[in-house]
Amino acid sequence: MNFPAEALLHNVRSLYNVGAFFRTADAVGLSRLHLSGFTGLPPSKQIAKTALGSELTVPWQRADALALVDDRRHAGWETVAIETVDDAIDLFDWQPRFPVLVVFGHEIDGLPADIVQRCDTRVRIPMVGTKRSLNVATAGGVVLYDLFRKSRIG
Repeated sequence: MNFPAEALLHNVRSLYNVGAFFRTADAVGLSRLHLSGFTGLPPSKQIAKTALGSELTVPWQRADALALVDDRRHAGWETVAIETVDDAIDLFDWQPRFPVLVVFGHEIDGLPADIVQRCDTRVRIPMVGTKRSLNVATAGGVVLYDLFRKSRIG
């Protein structure tokens, strides 16, 4: 079952993280996974190791990040940067407007400012630990499952 959501991975350097996103995308029935910047693409031994075959079944495509955000916005989608910035909404308070595109960035540097500013909404995952960050694939799992839950009760 697909739900009206897509994800964009921009400059995700670890192929294992990309594979983990494929696996989560499959689990929630994500409509499409977009890969941009220097994010690695299938076929890849490292992606396959964590994707466990989902890279063969989840619809995906290479994308230009800014063009994709603009395209989805013009089509009426909510575009969302998953990023810890001053004006970010707490994930648990966010009420998504479907269809939605969620955008994830580099494991250390996050998303470039031009992508963050282009998105309609910025969402942060609440954290109380001292590190204040999650692995990008873990963050993807948290966000995609929360989005999946909200699509089923909305």
